Amino acid sequence: MSPTITTSSEANGNVSAATARAAASAAASAEAAGPQPVTMAKALNTALADAMSADSSVLVFGEDVGMLGGVFRITDGLTATFGEQRCFDTPLAESGIVGMAVGMAINGMRPVIEMQFDAFAYPAFEQIVSHVAKMHNRTRGMVKLPMVIRIPYGGGIGGVEHHCDSSEAYYAHTAGLKVYTPATVADGYRMLREAIDSDDPVVFMEPKKMYWTKDSVDLGELRRQHTEGTTAGVGSEGRAAVARPGTDATLIAYGPSVPTALAAAEAAALEGRSLEVIDVRTIVPFDDETVCESVRKTGRAVVIAEAHGFASVSSEIVARVQERCFHYLAAPIRRVTGFDVPYPAPKLEKYYLPGVDRILDAVDDLQWEN
Repeated sequence: MSPTITTSSEANGNVSAATARAAASAAASAEAAGPQPVTMAKALNTALADAMSADSSVLVFGEDVGMLGGVFRITDGLTATFGEQRCFDTPLAESGIVGMAVGMAINGMRPVIEMQFDAFAYPAFEQIVSHVAKMHNRTRGMVKLPMVIRIPYGGGIGGVEHHCDSSEAYYAHTAGLKVYTPATVADGYRMLREAIDSDDPVVFMEPKKMYWTKDSVDLGELRRQHTEGTTAGVGSEGRAAVARPGTDATLIAYGPSVPTALAAAEAAALEGRSLEVIDVRTIVPFDDETVCESVRKTGRAVVIAEAHGFASVSSEIVARVQERCFHYLAAPIRRVTGFDVPYPAPKLEKYYLPGVDRILDAVDDLQWEN
């Protein structure tokens, strides 16, 4: 049974002094550690803990996020640290989870909810489209919904259908929602903190196959930057990143496709071709400036995404680049995406997902001969 929900002030009072000291001690230890190998899962978990420590109105709930710590252990330890008033399990009812979060956000809380798997969020889609996305506009700006909907998404884990969807286009198409998707460990921390701080609803798409990837990251420094507000231009929303500089063509990717694009650029370099890789970071808002600056420089582009190609985010990126860079293009923009079929069985997903060979084939097709 889910615990009774209290107001933010009551929730703050339920955190014991010992628990607060333990959280502060853990934060201090992380700050003193300096750069060290950190997984995406750890970065997201730390971002949640830091946000909950900094603001008593932040709470986390969803299916199995409490004592279990979530299917992917992203919420591990939060219930033990902050208590069942701040991190708790819900019934298996996604529409109810989102509906409850809407009510909490209207009344001053900052709920962070987990949908557990991408396709599990579909029962809540009516709530997201009709209420989460529209409440601010419907009330002429009087009501804000500072809430985050965390959705593990994408393939690459050998999961069956309903566990590997790339559903970002549904949310990107819905006016009133922000859509974030980190591709690095550091961005996992930065962008989740920014999403929680936002007064607008954010759909936070987490590439599940990247949960256990590691980077050398200083979580204490990231925490300090966020606290001091010095992340502008680094992890702020609506800013894409040049993940790898290049001169011959631009690979545009987001979320789980960014490492694949980087691997393709590395392979192309062995063949004497310099490919620039752009990490979109936030699908909504979209950074036309950084993306188009790269394409104007290289004159060629390939968009890479795991999702189906038809009526997709990749389609939108192609349209935006073509509208803004038409006279700079030396060749039509190519796309490398998942095929327009339901997600396949685990043994077949390697053929479905964009890979290095498919990307390099698309690059070779960019009309290099004058």
